[in-house]
Amino acid sequence: MNYAVKVSYIGKKYSGWQVQPDAISIQEEIESALAKIAGVPIRITGAGRTDRGVNAWGQVASFRMGKDIPPEKLRLAVNFYLPDDIRVMRAYYVPESFNARYSALSREYKYFVYHGHVCPPMMNNFVWHRKAKIWDMNLARECCKMIQGRHNFRAFCRAGECPEDPLRTIDTLRIRQRGNLSIISVKAQSFLTNMVRIIVGNIDSVSAGKKSLAWLEGLLTGSERTESAMTVPACGLWFWRVNYESNLSSADIPS
Repeated sequence: MNYAVKVSYIGKKYSGWQVQPDAISIQEEIESALAKIAGVPIRITGAGRTDRGVNAWGQVASFRMGKDIPPEKLRLAVNFYLPDDIRVMRAYYVPESFNARYSALSREYKYFVYHGHVCPPMMNNFVWHRKAKIWDMNLARECCKMIQGRHNFRAFCRAGECPEDPLRTIDTLRIRQRGNLSIISVKAQSFLTNMVRIIVGNIDSVSAGKKSLAWLEGLLTGSERTESAMTVPACGLWFWRVNYESNLSSADIPS
């Protein structure tokens, strides 16, 4: 049987999604839990990779099992073997052709920034606590308008990991403010390494008055990584949703 699961996790203790030598990953924990149920090794494919410390609200993974276990029973069984900071929220039967990564039409991330000298303790590890003054939201929205669309994002990729073709299309990029909390939402078919965190770093530089909109516009023409701003902390980033042609969508997880 071919299955898909929607997974939420807190990334603080893990090296990221992908299995790595000498480090604990989200993928490894889920595969270990599935192997205990199936009695044989199970390999899963995630819709997207998340780095060390990045959280997920609606990651999707697919895998095949020789056993036919009803999805709800499978969800309960997997969660029994998983640590408390990783949870399968839903499980599905999916067509044989379905692949969590290659069937995805787009992926959505959210980045949370808490502005102010004091951050509520329950938000630790889930937001970037930026102690400086709150952003100029008009400038932040102008940044979003400028970055949205198809550009050369070489300056928005981790140094040394940029592919030969750094052209990407940002379908949606918007920012909302709720008191001291800024929420940046970004949607695209694919992303470069660290791309969302570098986008937020560049928005921060402009919105805090350190850099100009003209500087940001120049970055989108293929500048080097060294020309752009910092990579913001991983804790504020959430892999929020994956969109597919079928009804399998993390949109039905309460948001």
